[in-house]
Amino acid sequence: MQTKAVLLDSPRTLGLSDVSLVPPGPGDLVVDIRHSGISTGTEKLFYTGEMPPFPGMGYPLVPGYEAMGEVVEAGGNTGYRVGEIVFVPGASCFEDAHGLFGGAATRLVTPSDRVTRLDAGMGETGALLALAATARHALAGYRCDLPELIVGHGVLGRLLARLTVAAGGKTPTVWEIDPARMGGAEGYEVVRPEDDPRRNYASIYDASGNGAILNDLVGRIVKGGEIVLAGFYAQPLSFAFPPAFMKEARFRVAAEWTRDDLFATRSLIETGALSLDGLVTHRSSRSDVAAAYETAFDDPTCLKMIIDWKEAA
Repeated sequence: MQTKAVLLDSPRTLGLSDVSLVPPGPGDLVVDIRHSGISTGTEKLFYTGEMPPFPGMGYPLVPGYEAMGEVVEAGGNTGYRVGEIVFVPGASCFEDAHGLFGGAATRLVTPSDRVTRLDAGMGETGALLALAATARHALAGYRCDLPELIVGHGVLGRLLARLTVAAGGKTPTVWEIDPARMGGAEGYEVVRPEDDPRRNYASIYDASGNGAILNDLVGRIVKGGEIVLAGFYAQPLSFAFPPAFMKEARFRVAAEWTRDDLFATRSLIETGALSLDGLVTHRSSRSDVAAAYETAFDDPTCLKMIIDWKEAA
């Protein structure tokens, strides 16, 4: 069995290729992908070759961990039925390519315990479930306070702000330096850092992935305040110790989602507590994947690029 997949042969060398799939077993599902998203964090680091050594990484690589589609074959031990719509957080199912992420393909083979059922009415936004769950995980981890300040108004920053409002927390402030990303706030304010005089935030969540601003953030917290690193940082992080010492600053790293986060986030979406509206700004057919990745990584107006795998099939 073969699939069409986005194949990253080496840094900055990407296109659509035929890739062989491993045979499914009794605990596996075969899923025809309808939509997948492009991550401008981890996937961009693989694309540029800047990703630090990571277990399972290597080229050629099928990227993508944001995919949704229809079950077309269900093993006898899965508990799923043909025709169900599921979210697939990537798959390692390729015979001739690394599948560290592995979601950007027309068809995937995946263990059933990795997927999550979706309402078919979600359409393309179903591909955003992992990103929304990542934002939820940052807020629901160990000894967490809701953010008072969020740095970055990309998709992750917007989801953090929306989840904070949905949780009944104080309305957060969001920083953004790119004019193209200042709009789209729902129930909170977006400002430039230089226009924010406040220096007593109890909790700051960085969704920018810019480790160079740590010293600035330390100067913005109260004594004993927390800075949550919710982005992904390719370079080693450092900060001046004396100011952090004076503030008794706390730093926390927010990792990726868990299955509990996926289920909790799906429930928030289904009940209307969390909206994914307005987060998908760009779309592409599978025939234009090279241009789609360039736009996703280089165009600041692109919050989320979705690949429609059924269009131009």
